[in-house]
Amino acid sequence: MARIVAGLGCSHAPSIAHAYDHALTNDPGWQPLFRAFEKSQQWLEAFKPEALVVIYNDHVDQYFYDAWPTFSIGVAEQYDIPDEGLGARAFPPVPGHSKLATHIANHMVEDGFDLTASHRMSLDHGFLSPMPLLDEGWKIPVVPITINVVLEPLPSPRRCWQMGEAVGRAIRSFPEDLRVIVFGTGGLSHSLTGPDCGRVAAEWDRKFMDLIETAPQELNSYTMADFARLGGEHSVEVVQWMAMRAALPANSRVERRFYYPFGMMGYGIIGFRAPDGVA
Repeated sequence: MARIVAGLGCSHAPSIAHAYDHALTNDPGWQPLFRAFEKSQQWLEAFKPEALVVIYNDHVDQYFYDAWPTFSIGVAEQYDIPDEGLGARAFPPVPGHSKLATHIANHMVEDGFDLTASHRMSLDHGFLSPMPLLDEGWKIPVVPITINVVLEPLPSPRRCWQMGEAVGRAIRSFPEDLRVIVFGTGGLSHSLTGPDCGRVAAEWDRKFMDLIETAPQELNSYTMADFARLGGEHSVEVVQWMAMRAALPANSRVERRFYYPFGMMGYGIIGFRAPDGVA
């Protein structure tokens, strides 16, 4: 049977991609974040993962305002690099783990989640800004899963937690021996429009990271409106971290934690070792 060996929550942002693509990773402002990603990649490699399940949100690249699924999963053999306005980034297509993805999709439908299965999918900066820093060269096939945090009606944080639990059950029921790491990318605090544009809520970011480490189910008592009020309208992406944590065994423990308020957002990384996370 498949085993979840680790989980990782991290920020995604176009700014990360811009700094990476323009060789700014050693710039004094960016260096702390990129060094933290480098150490996180080394930490993840020690688990010898054979598949990555990546929970993120699309930014009007795969889906559009005419029809946006609450939850979706990619079931393809590979995934395209989209043009987000400045041309497609210089990466080859991302390899998919179609067999695991199809199993997860079927299991989740049986488990009561009417999610969309995308047989052709492009992975925007919600996936692409952190992933080259965590799986350089696309060595590990992926299963991309999206949560709608853009177009109302939005799922509640509790429903996102339940979705993560279903993802975990589906992975663990996969009949082949497979070492899986679950990622949740998005957030932390940031607001890109309105009167709070550029505000970083460092105190709330740290509290959120405390909760997801020590009392994650307490986050189910929050609403999307709470997250937007506390961390800015775009910080609702933290539900991807929640879904990642819910997919892991309850007794998983934190081994890596990093927080860095910089520019227009709070950047964070948190890594959990699952009980099966033994190389």
